[in-house]
Amino acid sequence: PIRRRQPCTCWLTVQTAGLLFSFRRRRNPSAAPSATLSPSSPSLAPPPPPPPLLRPSPSPYNHAPPGPPPAAHGSKRAVICGISYRKTKHELKGCINDAKCMKYLLINRFKFPESSIVFLTEEETDPYRIPTKRNMRMALYWLVQGCKPGDSLLFHFSGHGSQQRNYNGDEVDGYDETLCPTDFETQGMIVDDEINATIVKPLPAGVKLHAIVDACHSGTVLDLPFLCRMDRGGKYVWEDHRPRSGAWKGTSGGEVVSFSGCDDNQTSADTSALSKVTSTGAMTYSFIQALERGHGTTYGDMLNSMRTTIRKTSNELDGGGIVTSLLTMLLAGGSLGSGLRQEPQLTANEPFDVYSKPFSL
Repeated sequence: PIRRRQPCTCWLTVQTAGLLFSFRRRRNPSAAPSATLSPSSPSLAPPPPPPPLLRPSPSPYNHAPPGPPPAAHGSKRAVICGISYRKTKHELKGCINDAKCMKYLLINRFKFPESSIVFLTEEETDPYRIPTKRNMRMALYWLVQGCKPGDSLLFHFSGHGSQQRNYNGDEVDGYDETLCPTDFETQGMIVDDEINATIVKPLPAGVKLHAIVDACHSGTVLDLPFLCRMDRGGKYVWEDHRPRSGAWKGTSGGEVVSFSGCDDNQTSADTSALSKVTSTGAMTYSFIQALERGHGTTYGDMLNSMRTTIRKTSNELDGGGIVTSLLTMLLAGGSLGSGLRQEPQLTANEPFDVYSKPFSL
C-alpha cells in the first residue's frame, strides 16, 4: 500500500531574519529563455468566452454544502488539505507534512493570518476539520465567499488524485481529474468540474487565486482553460484547453494560477529522497525549495526550478518514490516504487508571459 505518515515535527526550521528550510538540496535551475506566447491546439478551434450575460447559469455544484463554515474574512485566505489515508491500503507518508509546511510558509513568509486558514488533516480533533468530502466542499465554498478586489486566496491539496471517464464533452483527453477525500470510497471523489464551478467561475475582478495541488493526474484539476507547455530548455507555449462544447471554464474577472504535481497522464511521488529527513510530496517540496532558494522571482522561474529539482533527484535516485496515483496503486495491487517521473505543470485562466510576471501570493 502507499504509505505516507506524519512525523510530529515539520521539515522546516526558523532562523533569525526569515525562513530557513532544513533542506539538503542542490542546484540552480538553468537560465530560462524567453518565449513567444501562442496557443498550441490548432485542431480545437476554441470558441471565444461567452459575454457575462450569456454565460451558463450557476453550476449545481456552486452552492453551500451543509454544516457551519468559518466566518469569511481577511484579504489573505487559504484552504490547506493534507490526507494520509491512514490505516487503509491507500496510506501515504508525506501529505500531512506537506500541509504543515505549507501553513508555516503562508503564515511566516507571506503573512497569511492563521485565523484565515482552514487547515484540514486527519490529525485535527474538530470534526469539521477532517478532510471528508463534505468538509472539503465546505472549505472550498468558504474560500471564495465575500472576496473583494485586492484579496489573495490559496488552495493547497496533498493526497491522492485520480481520473474518471468524462461524459459531457468538456475534456480534451476524455477524462475528468479528481481529488480523493478521506471518505472517497463511500462518498466519491471531488471532480474537476466541481472545483472549477466552486472556486474558479465565481472569482470576481481584482481577486487572485493560487492552487498548489500535489497529487497524481493533477495537471488540469482546476479545469483552467490554458496550460503552459514548457520544454527542458525553458521555452514554452500556452496550450488552449477550452472545451469544444463551449463550456465556460474561466472566472468572473478574477485571476487564477495553478501549480500541479504532474501532467494529467502522470503520477506524483511521495518520497524521502528530497528532504533526506522525512517523507514529503515531491511537488510541494520543490515548490517551497524554489522560494527558499530565491528562484521564485517569476512564474517561469518557479516552474523551471521545481522541474529541475525533481529531475535532478530522479536522475540520482533512478526509482524509489511512492506514487500517489490511486488508479496505479489499485491496478498494481499496492505501492509502487516508480521514481520521480513527473513534471510539475502550470495552468491559468488566461495566458501570460511567465518570465515577466512576478510571482507573489
